[in-house]
Amino acid sequence: MGKEKEKRVMTQEIQTAQTQERQSAQTSVFSGFSKLSKEEKLETILTNSFQGSEKERALLKSFWHQDSELQRTLDDFSENTLTNFVLPFGVAPNVLINGKTYTVPMVIEESSVVAAASKAAKFWMSRGGFHVDVVSTKKVGQVHLHFAGARDELFDLFERNREALYDSVSDLTENMKKRGGGLLSLELKDLTEKEEGYYQLWAEFETCDAMGANFINSVLEGLGKELKLLVAKELHMETEEEFEVIMAILSNYTPDCLVKAWVECPVEDLEDASLGMSPEHFAKKFTKSVRIAQMDVNRATTHNKGIMNGIDSVILATGNDFRAVEACAHTHAARDGQYRSLTSASVKAGLFRFEIEIPLALGTVGGLTALHPLANLSLKLLGNPSAQELMGIVATIGLAQNFAAVRSLTTTGIQKGHMKMHLMNILNHLETSEEEREKARDFFEGKVISFSAVSDFIGQLRSYQ
Repeated sequence: MGKEKEKRVMTQEIQTAQTQERQSAQTSVFSGFSKLSKEEKLETILTNSFQGSEKERALLKSFWHQDSELQRTLDDFSENTLTNFVLPFGVAPNVLINGKTYTVPMVIEESSVVAAASKAAKFWMSRGGFHVDVVSTKKVGQVHLHFAGARDELFDLFERNREALYDSVSDLTENMKKRGGGLLSLELKDLTEKEEGYYQLWAEFETCDAMGANFINSVLEGLGKELKLLVAKELHMETEEEFEVIMAILSNYTPDCLVKAWVECPVEDLEDASLGMSPEHFAKKFTKSVRIAQMDVNRATTHNKGIMNGIDSVILATGNDFRAVEACAHTHAARDGQYRSLTSASVKAGLFRFEIEIPLALGTVGGLTALHPLANLSLKLLGNPSAQELMGIVATIGLAQNFAAVRSLTTTGIQKGHMKMHLMNILNHLETSEEEREKARDFFEGKVISFSAVSDFIGQLRSYQ
């Protein structure tokens, strides 16, 4: 066979395989799936993806809540739900913040996170505890605009109708005003240097104990509609080429919704036998490691991930939006153009200080905080805090988590404690008995833990049976 003919045959074979793949994929395209009942959705997925396997059916149904009303509530949180996904709900006790002791709920699957936060809380409880200051609670939203007219005309219209814009959304802001919040300010921004015809209506909000996303977005959409009417009426610009609201949406970057948390004590008070070094040496290594995370983006990424281990776990437990918190935190970490640590550490005049400054837009009323029974229970466990109090609690757990991680890194190393907790996951994976688990815990006390080492140990145990 000539090379050209061989090439054509190969091309035809590839095209045939691709056609077969497309046809196979088309068999999994579901029409009207969202309109099916939960049982019908489940059966459709089981038939198409698991050949109707009873094993997968039983697994999915085993996570349905026995309370049918509660299960219906859980189903309504999202779309196309088949079952519930379970994560561990733990607590970090003895967290002393501004003189008040909390038991903090944490929802996370990663080994050692809750243990690390708890250990840090215990360490600082005898050294004055954690201190918190909520700097500000403002949130922002933007109405993004296209305007093809003269800049001065738009700004003149805005200034003349500023109060009219406020009044146009008064029905939406009335209840929030009664609680001490509402629409705080409006500003028109000229961004035409970045994009032709691009302007912004910049709005600042106070949402009190609500996270306020729906409130903010409703107000922004109302402002956009009113501004469009005003431009059409006063400037006679009605086409999309002349004026258009591109979008109206809150920003998850909330640098003015800011909280600080810190710990401090004389360096000599850091004395602890488990450090394996003098408190002065520990303070020096600790502060240097945090400075490294301020300078090096590779270290900063892992450093901040550890902080978010603690923060996200409390956000999840209290029914808040961990994706928004994550996005905001990482934007804040890069606010000066380089991604840096969210924490800082120093020793001045013999005083050790470790702190975090982070924007946290949280809520304690509305949304899942009331609807999800465990989120509601979490808030009760915390004493039904205000949004500002919750900001302080969340920041504290992030700081505690970071202290525990950096302490381990600069003393015993991170793997000793982490792998000790991970041992249980390995033993569960190997489906060990309680007797085998007890023997494994005893055997690996003080030893290096790896999956292969544990697997070999369990294999040897079973060979003697």
